[in-house]
Amino acid sequence: MSELLVERDGPVAILTLNRPERLNAISGPMLMALSESLVECDRDPGVRAIILTGAGRGFCAGLDLQDVSSGAGIGGGGGLGVTLDLRDAPPIVLHRIDTPTICALNGGAAGYGMDLALGCDIRIAAESAKLAAAFTKRGVLPESGGTWLLPRLVGWSKAAEIIFTGRTLRARDCLALGLVSRVVPDELLLKEARALAAEIAANAPLAVQASKRMMRMGLSETFDDHVHHVYLQLLPLFRSKDFREGMTAFLQKREPEFQGE
Repeated sequence: MSELLVERDGPVAILTLNRPERLNAISGPMLMALSESLVECDRDPGVRAIILTGAGRGFCAGLDLQDVSSGAGIGGGGGLGVTLDLRDAPPIVLHRIDTPTICALNGGAAGYGMDLALGCDIRIAAESAKLAAAFTKRGVLPESGGTWLLPRLVGWSKAAEIIFTGRTLRARDCLALGLVSRVVPDELLLKEARALAAEIAANAPLAVQASKRMMRMGLSETFDDHVHHVYLQLLPLFRSKDFREGMTAFLQKREPEFQGE
């Protein structure tokens, strides 16, 4: 079976990590498939939102420690070349793409899995969900974006406490910290994620993508620079068919039908 399942539900793509017998622990083929699928979805104008989730009872248990201990897997020397090139690694691809991403966080997300979840734009957690920052308990550090993402999401002090202690956060803890948007019963997780993705997909996709692009750029530029960049993003949107459709639908008091043009 494929270690990554790809499903389409209209304008929504659902990517499912598929090693349930290993709690979706990360393998080399899974990483490659995830990066490739994210890029393909981002390039497809018919995809307006992406849901990332895991098969079985856990989202992702992190790097496969059995492979690592045997020296065959990621982090154990297996599959690593002489040079290190992370440009196509999933956390970087997640950050770079303009299509909105939703993590449907089912069960535990530890280590690399936690970083993958934090790398998504929005997180919805099942009641059984957990984020386990177990890096320092394993002798490593958050290697896939966690040291950049977590302080921006919860502030320096809270991020330091979570990372330095290797603490596990349950779903309600994550909600209180603002790490997830909502907590839902396990059996409703995908339904809620699909509904949110559909709500996003109903809006003008060029405007949604431009908004995400500007939010990302705003993390590393001054306010004055950012305002100028936003204006440059507005110019092509004003000339789009979707802008005219949005204005017309508003005046006619009907729901707009956006084409992504």
